[in-house]
Amino acid sequence: MSVPLSEDHRLLVDTVRDFARAELLERDRQWDAEERSCCGELGALYEMGVMGLRVPESAGGLDVPMLPYARIIRELSYASPSVAVTVSVHSMVADILRAYGTPAAQGAVLPQLAQPGNLAAFALSEANAGSDPASAQTRAEPVAGGWKLHGSKMWVTNGLSGRWFVVLARLGDGLSMFLLDARQPSVTRRPIHGKMGIRASETAEMQLDGAFIPREHLLGESGWGMRIALSALDGGRIGIASQAAGIAAACLDLMVAYAQQREQFGERIASFQAIQWMVADSHTELAAAQQLIDRAGWCKDEGRLFTREASMAKLYAGETASRIADRAVQVHGGYGYVHEFRVEQLYRDARITRIYEGTSEIQRLVIARELLTGE
Repeated sequence: MSVPLSEDHRLLVDTVRDFARAELLERDRQWDAEERSCCGELGALYEMGVMGLRVPESAGGLDVPMLPYARIIRELSYASPSVAVTVSVHSMVADILRAYGTPAAQGAVLPQLAQPGNLAAFALSEANAGSDPASAQTRAEPVAGGWKLHGSKMWVTNGLSGRWFVVLARLGDGLSMFLLDARQPSVTRRPIHGKMGIRASETAEMQLDGAFIPREHLLGESGWGMRIALSALDGGRIGIASQAAGIAAACLDLMVAYAQQREQFGERIASFQAIQWMVADSHTELAAAQQLIDRAGWCKDEGRLFTREASMAKLYAGETASRIADRAVQVHGGYGYVHEFRVEQLYRDARITRIYEGTSEIQRLVIARELLTGE
């Protein structure tokens, strides 16, 4: 399906695209080489309203629907996949708070998410609880006025610079979700270095040694932890699918440009049928991935169930990004294997889109389960 954007949303997407390609692309290359976080350099995105895309207008945000939001994530990812996932995770927390936060938490925190110094993160995974978050061992201890969290979290995007964390923890016999202000000494964080890709995106381990959660920062009801987690992941998967589409689009453009100027055997390699087939397959697959993303975003905006659509988009876009990145390296030959040429970095960046927010294998399970059992 092809859903046209409103004029205002189209202009916003175009503005972000122009900014990202002019201001983020080369910086992302440097961040990657130095394995340096992009989180301290988001000031312009706050000024443009990008960090408040999913924050209500009444709280100072732009309140952009999911479909144009996904297009914006794609444009950010074209220039910097690391910035794209930073914005995507931050925005997912805004969605969680809007859907499940108490009036007090919404009133106090939502306006802050659109302001600098209030980066948000989602602390779901643990060392022994990745694809199976229901086995999380972090626990919430009831105390006067709220709870204290004890445990650790792994693979937390925005985990070093983030202030507001949505944290899954065991409360009584079930799992609950909490909103944590990480600015307290009982929260310690350790950077995870040596990542293959998205090296400018912060990834951290968190230790929670009695981190306090006020009573008004319980999200939803006690025992709703997995319900909220799965709901959040549905929306987050649209963001990661869009990140993958942005990587794929950048690879395709680099592939075409290189094929048009590289000469071998006395002619441009764009004239070789093998190259033409790779370009044609890549263009077709990217267009199909974008249609799946648009469908998932439209379903969410229309209030329809979209779990299967989000998983289809994430599965196909992630797999497509890896295929197109691989072809881009192949078209570049030996040059595609060195850091000087951007396809080398994009090849590494693409790989994570098949892992986080649910692996490709998990997406297949979600899709098949809904089709076969209606769950």
